[in-house]
Amino acid sequence: MKTMEGREGERLCGKCRVTCGLYSYNLRDVFTWRLLKTILMGQVLSMLICGTAVSCQYLADAGVETPVLQSFLNYALLLLSYTTVLSARKGERNILQILKTKWWKYLVMGLADVEANYAVVKAYQFTTLTSIQLLDCFVIPVLMVLSWFFLKTRYRLVHFIAVTVCLLGVGAMVGADVLAGRDQGSTSDVVLGDGLVLLSAVLYAVSNVCQEYTVKNLSRVEFLGMMGLFGTLISGLQLAVLETRAVAAVKWDLHISMLFAVYVLCMYALYSFMPVVVKMTSATAVNLSLLTADLFSLFCGIFLFHYAFSTLYIISFVVITLGFVMFNAVPTYSALPESGSIEDDAAEASADRVVESSSDHLLAADRDPLKTETLTAVAAL
Repeated sequence: MKTMEGREGERLCGKCRVTCGLYSYNLRDVFTWRLLKTILMGQVLSMLICGTAVSCQYLADAGVETPVLQSFLNYALLLLSYTTVLSARKGERNILQILKTKWWKYLVMGLADVEANYAVVKAYQFTTLTSIQLLDCFVIPVLMVLSWFFLKTRYRLVHFIAVTVCLLGVGAMVGADVLAGRDQGSTSDVVLGDGLVLLSAVLYAVSNVCQEYTVKNLSRVEFLGMMGLFGTLISGLQLAVLETRAVAAVKWDLHISMLFAVYVLCMYALYSFMPVVVKMTSATAVNLSLLTADLFSLFCGIFLFHYAFSTLYIISFVVITLGFVMFNAVPTYSALPESGSIEDDAAEASADRVVESSSDHLLAADRDPLKTETLTAVAAL
């Protein structure tokens, strides 16, 4: 009788939770090794962005302002590594076959990525750091909308709550900046600067949605190879038009060369590693984890550039991490049937061949009594 009452109570409780939009999970089901690995990998991405920010700050202090050149070097490195791999492939996965059918899609993706990087750097000339930190979060709602329509991703109530929690963490970080007097930047044309930040957020969202679709349905190497090819072409043209004089004015020495090397290697690692995390989670989840990148930069700034410390930085980090955990604890779902990437299909096909080969050997042994006796003797040993 008690057992029946308990089960009935669990059913009623379950109904209430579903009606409220909440879900019942054991802590063991939520705090899994996969979630921990996702959190750690997301923070690695944030630290790589921190590396680019710190190296950029040192370059700016040295009077070097060449954002297009820095992006060009990153895309060129992707070209030399991943595009070369695509060129060596045969059949439908060869770079020529990809360009014949999908060149314009990758052109749009590369253009969006290059111009997003340029727009957000250019915004620092017209608006304040506070505005950039706040408006840059616009990438997350844009990503969710684009994922809803193009990737058919469906979100639950807890995901919207998690995004709100993360944005509250960003608000605490920006508040700490204002209280510490770090509202740096220009105010020469705030409207233009804020517009550039919003434009970069939209372009980043387009690039990230393309990335998620490509790595989950095609392959990571194809995405990075095409990004390297079109990113190099577009940023190379932009470099020739906009930064020829700035590059010629750079006084190259070991210090400047090392800062360029740190920036480019961090960007290369970020671009190479980010598709792995996107494939495990989603572009939206990755961008939520990247909200802590500014905090890592601030922590470095406390030691390197003597920024003032605030307890709100710690609170902000905890709140953003909490929101990220909430978002990843409950999986999103897709309205489309599941489809693995080419790399996954190749791995599964290889595994199937191994299984089939083992089965053939066993069947052959069953048909041959002598082989059967031999196998039995070996197993006994």
